[in-house]
Amino acid sequence: MTPTLKEVAELAGVSRSAVSRTFTKGASVSTKMRRKVENAARELGYSPNALASSLTTGRTKLIGLVANNFANPIFLEVFDLFTKTLQERDLRPLIVNLSDETEPVQSLNMLKQYSVDGVVVASSTLPTNFARAFNTAGIPVVHTFGRFATSPDVHVVGIDNVECGRMAARTLIARGYRNIGYLGGPESATTAQDRYRGFMEEATHNSKIIARARFSSGYSFSAGRSIMIEELNAKPADAYFCGDDVLSIGALSAMREHGMHPIKDIGIIGLNDMHMASWQGFDLTTIRQPIAQIISASVDLIEEMLIEPDRHPEARLFPCHIVERGTLRPIQS
Repeated sequence: MTPTLKEVAELAGVSRSAVSRTFTKGASVSTKMRRKVENAARELGYSPNALASSLTTGRTKLIGLVANNFANPIFLEVFDLFTKTLQERDLRPLIVNLSDETEPVQSLNMLKQYSVDGVVVASSTLPTNFARAFNTAGIPVVHTFGRFATSPDVHVVGIDNVECGRMAARTLIARGYRNIGYLGGPESATTAQDRYRGFMEEATHNSKIIARARFSSGYSFSAGRSIMIEELNAKPADAYFCGDDVLSIGALSAMREHGMHPIKDIGIIGLNDMHMASWQGFDLTTIRQPIAQIISASVDLIEEMLIEPDRHPEARLFPCHIVERGTLRPIQS
Protein backbone atom coordinates (compact mmCIF):
# COMPACT_ATOMS: atom_id res chain seq x y z
CA MET A 1 0.00 0.00 0.00
CA THR A 2 1.11 3.54 -0.71
CA PRO A 3 2.00 5.32 2.55
CA THR A 4 -0.33 8.17 3.50
CA LEU A 5 0.10 11.61 4.99
CA LYS A 6 -1.70 10.33 8.12
CA GLU A 7 0.88 7.56 8.59
CA VAL A 8 3.75 10.03 8.24
CA ALA A 9 2.14 12.27 10.86
CA GLU A 10 1.71 9.35 13.28
CA LEU A 11 5.29 8.13 12.86
CA ALA A 12 6.70 11.65 13.24
CA GLY A 13 4.42 12.40 16.19
CA VAL A 14 3.05 15.57 14.60
CA SER A 15 -0.26 16.76 13.20
CA ARG A 16 -1.32 16.12 9.61
CA SER A 17 -1.29 19.86 8.94
CA ALA A 18 2.37 19.94 9.99
CA VAL A 19 3.16 17.29 7.37
CA SER A 20 1.21 19.23 4.77
CA ARG A 21 3.09 22.47 5.58
CA THR A 22 6.43 20.65 5.39
CA PHE A 23 5.76 19.69 1.78
CA THR A 24 4.20 23.02 0.79
CA LYS A 25 6.69 25.42 -0.77
CA GLY A 26 6.95 28.65 1.23
CA ALA A 27 4.90 27.38 4.20
CA SER A 28 6.10 28.17 7.72
CA VAL A 29 7.56 25.18 9.62
CA SER A 30 10.36 24.93 12.17
CA THR A 31 13.65 23.22 11.35
CA LYS A 32 13.05 20.60 14.06
CA MET A 33 9.55 19.83 12.76
CA ARG A 34 10.76 19.63 9.16
CA ARG A 35 13.51 17.16 10.12
CA LYS A 36 11.06 14.88 11.98
CA VAL A 37 8.59 14.86 9.09
CA GLU A 38 11.24 14.29 6.40
CA ASN A 39 12.79 11.42 8.37
CA ALA A 40 9.40 9.76 8.81
CA ALA A 41 8.54 10.26 5.12
CA ARG A 42 11.88 8.77 4.09
CA GLU A 43 11.39 5.74 6.34
CA LEU A 44 7.91 5.07 4.94
CA GLY A 45 8.80 5.90 1.33
CA TYR A 46 6.18 8.64 1.27
CA SER A 47 5.97 11.35 -1.38
CA PRO A 48 3.30 14.09 -1.36
CA ASN A 49 0.28 13.77 -3.63
CA ALA A 50 0.37 16.69 -6.06
CA LEU A 51 -3.38 16.64 -6.69
CA ALA A 52 -4.21 16.58 -2.99
CA SER A 53 -1.73 19.40 -2.43
CA SER A 54 -3.46 21.51 -5.07
CA LEU A 55 -6.71 21.34 -3.08
CA THR A 56 -4.89 22.87 -0.10
CA THR A 57 -2.85 25.50 -1.94
CA GLY A 58 -5.26 26.36 -4.76
CA ARG A 59 -2.40 25.79 -7.21
CA THR A 60 -2.16 22.82 -9.58
CA LYS A 61 1.32 23.76 -10.89
CA LEU A 62 -0.05 22.80 -14.31
CA ILE A 63 1.02 25.04 -17.20
CA GLY A 64 -0.87 24.63 -20.45
CA LEU A 65 1.45 24.43 -23.47
CA VAL A 66 -0.56 25.21 -26.61
CA ALA A 67 0.94 24.59 -30.05
CA ASN A 68 -0.34 24.07 -33.58
CA ASN A 69 2.56 22.86 -35.73
CA PHE A 70 3.79 19.52 -34.46
CA ALA A 71 4.77 18.59 -38.05
CA ASN A 72 7.66 21.06 -37.99
CA PRO A 73 10.80 19.44 -36.47
CA ILE A 74 11.64 22.67 -34.64
CA PHE A 75 8.70 22.01 -32.32
CA LEU A 76 10.39 18.85 -31.02
CA GLU A 77 13.20 21.07 -29.77
CA VAL A 78 10.71 23.58 -28.38
CA PHE A 79 8.72 20.83 -26.65
CA ASP A 80 11.86 19.27 -25.17
CA LEU A 81 13.13 22.58 -23.76
CA PHE A 82 9.74 23.71 -22.49
CA THR A 83 8.99 20.49 -20.61
CA LYS A 84 12.49 20.35 -19.09
CA THR A 85 12.39 24.00 -18.04
CA LEU A 86 8.93 23.71 -16.47
CA GLN A 87 9.89 20.56 -14.57
CA GLU A 88 13.09 22.18 -13.30
CA ARG A 89 10.88 24.96 -11.84
CA ASP A 90 8.58 22.39 -10.14
CA LEU A 91 5.85 23.02 -12.73
CA ARG A 92 4.09 20.49 -14.97
CA PRO A 93 3.25 20.82 -18.67
CA LEU A 94 -0.22 20.04 -20.02
CA ILE A 95 0.03 19.77 -23.81
CA VAL A 96 -2.70 20.98 -26.17
CA ASN A 97 -2.37 20.08 -29.86
CA LEU A 98 -4.48 22.51 -31.88
CA SER A 99 -3.97 20.83 -35.28
CA ASP A 100 -5.78 23.19 -37.68
CA GLU A 101 -7.75 25.14 -35.06
CA THR A 102 -7.35 28.91 -34.93
CA GLU A 103 -10.10 29.72 -32.41
CA PRO A 104 -9.28 29.56 -28.69
CA VAL A 105 -12.66 28.35 -27.37
CA GLN A 106 -11.96 24.61 -27.09
CA SER A 107 -8.44 25.07 -25.71
CA LEU A 108 -9.68 27.61 -23.19
CA ASN A 109 -12.48 25.33 -21.99
CA MET A 110 -10.14 22.34 -21.68
CA LEU A 111 -7.47 24.20 -19.74
CA LYS A 112 -10.04 25.76 -17.44
CA GLN A 113 -11.34 22.26 -16.64
CA TYR A 114 -7.84 21.27 -15.50
CA SER A 115 -7.47 24.50 -13.49
CA VAL A 116 -4.10 25.34 -15.02
CA ASP A 117 -2.07 28.01 -13.26
CA GLY A 118 -0.92 29.54 -16.54
CA VAL A 119 -0.70 29.08 -20.30
CA VAL A 120 2.11 29.33 -22.84
CA VAL A 121 0.91 29.74 -26.42
CA ALA A 122 3.93 28.49 -28.39
CA SER A 123 3.09 29.48 -31.94
CA SER A 124 4.27 31.90 -34.60
CA THR A 125 1.18 31.46 -36.77
CA LEU A 126 -1.78 31.86 -34.41
CA PRO A 127 -3.53 35.25 -34.46
CA THR A 128 -2.80 37.66 -31.63
CA ASN A 129 -6.36 37.37 -30.27
CA PHE A 130 -5.76 33.69 -29.43
CA ALA A 131 -3.51 34.39 -26.45
CA ARG A 132 -5.67 37.38 -25.52
CA ALA A 133 -8.62 35.04 -24.88
CA PHE A 134 -6.78 33.39 -21.97
CA ASN A 135 -5.89 36.79 -20.53
CA THR A 136 -9.55 37.84 -20.75
CA ALA A 137 -10.51 34.66 -18.88
CA GLY A 138 -8.11 35.59 -16.06
CA ILE A 139 -5.49 32.93 -16.86
CA PRO A 140 -1.85 34.12 -16.87
CA VAL A 141 -0.59 33.74 -20.45
CA VAL A 142 2.59 34.24 -22.47
CA HIS A 143 2.62 34.22 -26.26
CA THR A 144 5.96 32.64 -27.14
CA PHE A 145 7.14 33.36 -30.72
CA GLY A 146 4.33 35.91 -30.92
CA ARG A 147 4.26 39.20 -32.81
CA PHE A 148 6.17 42.09 -31.29
CA ALA A 149 4.23 45.19 -30.20
CA THR A 150 5.41 48.16 -28.18
CA SER A 151 2.27 47.92 -26.03
CA PRO A 152 1.18 44.26 -26.19
CA ASP A 153 -2.13 42.99 -24.79
CA VAL A 154 -0.36 39.93 -23.34
CA HIS A 155 3.26 39.04 -22.58
CA VAL A 156 5.17 38.27 -25.78
CA VAL A 157 8.58 36.59 -26.02
CA GLY A 158 10.39 36.09 -29.31
CA ILE A 159 12.46 37.79 -31.97
CA ASP A 160 12.21 40.83 -34.24
CA ASN A 161 10.98 39.13 -37.40
CA VAL A 162 11.15 42.34 -39.43
CA GLU A 163 14.84 42.69 -38.59
CA CYS A 164 15.40 39.02 -39.50
CA GLY A 165 14.00 39.78 -42.95
CA ARG A 166 16.37 42.72 -43.27
CA MET A 167 19.27 40.58 -42.05
CA ALA A 168 18.55 37.93 -44.68
CA ALA A 169 18.39 40.48 -47.51
CA ARG A 170 21.64 42.14 -46.38
CA THR A 171 23.33 38.74 -46.24
CA LEU A 172 22.31 37.84 -49.79
CA ILE A 173 23.30 41.24 -51.18
CA ALA A 174 26.70 41.09 -49.43
CA ARG A 175 27.40 37.86 -51.30
CA GLY A 176 26.79 39.46 -54.66
CA TYR A 177 23.30 38.14 -55.38
CA ARG A 178 21.30 40.69 -57.35
CA ASN A 179 18.10 38.78 -58.13
CA ILE A 180 16.76 37.60 -54.77
CA GLY A 181 13.54 36.08 -53.50
CA TYR A 182 11.62 35.47 -50.30
CA LEU A 183 9.78 32.18 -49.82
CA GLY A 184 7.65 32.60 -46.74
CA GLY A 185 5.22 30.60 -44.68
CA PRO A 186 1.45 31.08 -44.90
CA GLU A 187 0.47 34.65 -45.75
CA SER A 188 -1.88 34.76 -42.75
CA ALA A 189 1.01 34.14 -40.32
CA THR A 190 2.36 37.31 -38.70
CA THR A 191 5.90 35.91 -38.82
CA ALA A 192 5.66 35.43 -42.58
CA GLN A 193 4.27 38.96 -42.98
CA ASP A 194 6.98 40.56 -40.83
CA ARG A 195 9.88 38.67 -42.42
CA TYR A 196 8.53 39.64 -45.85
CA ARG A 197 8.28 43.27 -44.81
CA GLY A 198 11.87 43.45 -43.55
CA PHE A 199 13.24 41.57 -46.55
CA MET A 200 11.53 43.80 -49.12
CA GLU A 201 12.36 47.02 -47.25
CA GLU A 202 16.06 46.17 -47.26
CA ALA A 203 16.08 44.93 -50.86
CA THR A 204 14.28 47.96 -52.32
CA HIS A 205 16.80 50.36 -50.75
CA ASN A 206 19.23 49.24 -53.46
CA SER A 207 18.22 50.14 -57.03
CA LYS A 208 20.43 47.34 -58.42
CA ILE A 209 18.50 44.63 -56.60
CA ILE A 210 15.57 42.74 -58.09
CA ALA A 211 13.43 41.25 -55.32
CA ARG A 212 10.26 39.21 -55.28
CA ALA A 213 8.29 37.22 -52.74
CA ARG A 214 5.91 34.28 -52.48
CA PHE A 215 4.04 32.70 -49.61
CA SER A 216 3.59 28.96 -49.14
CA SER A 217 0.80 26.83 -47.68
CA GLY A 218 2.63 26.31 -44.37
CA TYR A 219 5.91 25.94 -42.50
CA SER A 220 6.60 22.43 -43.77
CA PHE A 221 8.98 20.39 -45.93
CA SER A 222 6.31 19.70 -48.55
CA ALA A 223 5.38 23.39 -48.78
CA GLY A 224 9.03 24.41 -49.28
CA ARG A 225 9.55 21.70 -51.88
CA SER A 226 6.34 22.56 -53.75
CA ILE A 227 6.98 26.28 -53.96
CA MET A 228 10.59 25.78 -55.10
CA ILE A 229 9.49 23.40 -57.85
CA GLU A 230 7.14 26.13 -59.09
CA GLU A 231 10.03 28.63 -59.02
CA LEU A 232 12.35 26.27 -60.93
CA ASN A 233 9.72 25.64 -63.58
CA ALA A 234 9.49 29.40 -64.16
CA LYS A 235 12.57 31.64 -63.90
CA PRO A 236 14.14 31.27 -60.43
CA ALA A 237 16.00 33.95 -58.50
CA ASP A 238 19.74 33.68 -57.81
CA ALA A 239 19.17 33.18 -54.09
CA TYR A 240 16.28 32.83 -51.64
CA PHE A 241 15.51 33.63 -48.04
CA CYS A 242 13.23 30.81 -46.89
CA GLY A 243 11.37 32.00 -43.82
CA ASP A 244 11.98 28.76 -41.90
CA ASP A 245 14.60 25.98 -41.93
CA VAL A 246 12.10 23.26 -42.82
CA LEU A 247 10.97 25.32 -45.85
CA SER A 248 14.64 25.64 -46.79
CA ILE A 249 15.20 21.88 -46.61
CA GLY A 250 12.15 21.32 -48.80
CA ALA A 251 13.52 23.86 -51.29
CA LEU A 252 16.95 22.18 -51.28
CA SER A 253 15.27 18.83 -52.01
CA ALA A 254 13.56 20.29 -55.09
CA MET A 255 16.80 21.89 -56.29
CA ARG A 256 18.79 18.68 -55.96
CA GLU A 257 16.12 16.76 -57.85
CA HIS A 258 16.72 19.24 -60.68
CA GLY A 259 20.49 18.66 -60.47
CA MET A 260 21.20 22.03 -58.83
CA HIS A 261 23.75 22.88 -56.13
CA PRO A 262 22.99 25.56 -53.51
CA ILE A 263 26.28 27.44 -53.93
CA LYS A 264 26.91 26.95 -57.65
CA ASP A 265 23.32 27.50 -58.81
CA ILE A 266 20.91 28.97 -56.24
CA GLY A 267 21.77 30.25 -52.76
CA ILE A 268 19.55 29.45 -49.76
CA ILE A 269 19.36 30.97 -46.28
CA GLY A 270 16.87 29.76 -43.66
CA LEU A 271 15.72 30.79 -40.21
CA ASN A 272 15.71 28.98 -36.83
CA ASP A 273 18.89 26.85 -36.86
CA MET A 274 17.09 23.68 -35.85
CA HIS A 275 19.31 20.64 -35.24
CA MET A 276 18.69 19.23 -38.73
CA ALA A 277 20.09 22.37 -40.36
CA SER A 278 23.64 21.29 -39.46
CA TRP A 279 23.25 17.69 -40.63
CA GLN A 280 25.47 16.43 -43.41
CA GLY A 281 23.52 16.71 -46.64
CA PHE A 282 21.75 19.90 -45.54
CA ASP A 283 24.57 22.10 -44.16
CA LEU A 284 22.15 25.02 -44.19
CA THR A 285 23.24 28.62 -43.79
CA THR A 286 20.59 30.11 -41.53
CA ILE A 287 19.59 32.77 -39.01
CA ARG A 288 19.75 31.36 -35.50
CA GLN A 289 16.77 32.00 -33.26
CA PRO A 290 17.83 31.66 -29.58
CA ILE A 291 15.16 29.09 -28.70
CA ALA A 292 16.55 28.20 -25.25
CA GLN A 293 16.64 31.85 -24.11
CA ILE A 294 13.14 32.49 -25.43
CA ILE A 295 11.73 29.50 -23.56
CA SER A 296 13.53 30.35 -20.33
CA ALA A 297 12.20 33.92 -20.49
CA SER A 298 8.67 32.63 -21.17
CA VAL A 299 8.71 30.43 -18.08
CA ASP A 300 10.21 33.30 -16.07
CA LEU A 301 7.22 35.46 -17.00
CA ILE A 302 4.74 32.72 -16.09
CA GLU A 303 6.36 32.36 -12.66
CA GLU A 304 6.33 36.14 -12.14
CA MET A 305 2.63 36.30 -13.04
CA LEU A 306 1.82 33.58 -10.50
CA ILE A 307 3.21 35.95 -7.87
CA GLU A 308 1.95 39.16 -9.45
CA PRO A 309 -1.18 38.37 -11.55
CA ASP A 310 -1.76 42.00 -12.56
CA ARG A 311 1.75 42.43 -13.93
CA HIS A 312 1.69 44.78 -16.94
CA PRO A 313 2.21 42.93 -20.27
CA GLU A 314 5.63 43.33 -21.85
CA ALA A 315 7.49 42.17 -24.97
CA ARG A 316 10.89 40.53 -24.61
CA LEU A 317 12.89 40.26 -27.83
CA PHE A 318 16.13 38.35 -28.36
CA PRO A 319 18.71 39.06 -31.07
CA CYS A 320 19.43 36.60 -33.87
CA HIS A 321 22.62 36.01 -35.84
CA ILE A 322 23.81 34.33 -39.03
CA VAL A 323 25.18 30.79 -38.86
CA GLU A 324 27.53 30.27 -41.81
CA ARG A 325 27.39 26.87 -43.47
CA GLY A 326 27.29 25.65 -47.05
CA THR A 327 24.25 26.99 -48.93
CA LEU A 328 25.48 30.52 -49.78
CA ARG A 329 28.58 31.61 -51.64
CA PRO A 330 31.21 33.65 -49.74
CA ILE A 331 30.88 37.39 -49.13
CA GLN A 332 32.00 39.40 -52.15
CA SER A 333 35.13 41.47 -51.35
